[in-house]
Amino acid sequence: MAHALLVIDAQKSFLQRESWTAASDPNVADRIAVLVDHARQRGDQVVWVLHSEPGTGTVFDPERGFVELMDGLGPRNGEPVRTKTVHNAMTGADLHGYLTERGVDEVTVCGVRTEQCCETTARVASDLGYRVTFAVDATATEPIEAPGSPTGRSLEEVLADPATLLPEAIVQRTGYALAGRFAEVRTVAEITEGATTLTGS
Repeated sequence: MAHALLVIDAQKSFLQRESWTAASDPNVADRIAVLVDHARQRGDQVVWVLHSEPGTGTVFDPERGFVELMDGLGPRNGEPVRTKTVHNAMTGADLHGYLTERGVDEVTVCGVRTEQCCETTARVASDLGYRVTFAVDATATEPIEAPGSPTGRSLEEVLADPATLLPEAIVQRTGYALAGRFAEVRTVAEITEGATTLTGS
């Protein structure tokens, strides 16, 4: 069996947004780096994925210069950096084709955002037949406003709204949704120490 670590959207785009100050782990790059080092020591593939929205003028527009990996993260020795424009990286960045060519059948998913591109990539990978590990505490996300919330509110107002879904709840929900269905949900410590205990949060 061949294994790959998929680092999803751990990019500077998110650091430009005020909401990142309320993220579940603003320093998630540190935990991701631990997984990257572990994967390299094992001889696993490390694949980097960036999210791009060309022509939008947003922080995901490559013209603005933020579609690059967070400080402390970066490829070595020919590790691929692939770009997607949709939520899942398996088809959006053609990771399925890349991994299949290299005989990879197990993947670990980490990165940003927990419930969006990371979870979607994990689900699609599972449906495509990969054995998936979701490194839950090496993912991060931001508060999500309730559908229909007023636009243009400050972060303080968003956080004060009881209808806002807070990052810790989002991460927990993703763990519950994936565990036993689409992925083994594990912590960085469990992965790097070789533990087999499943966690739901």
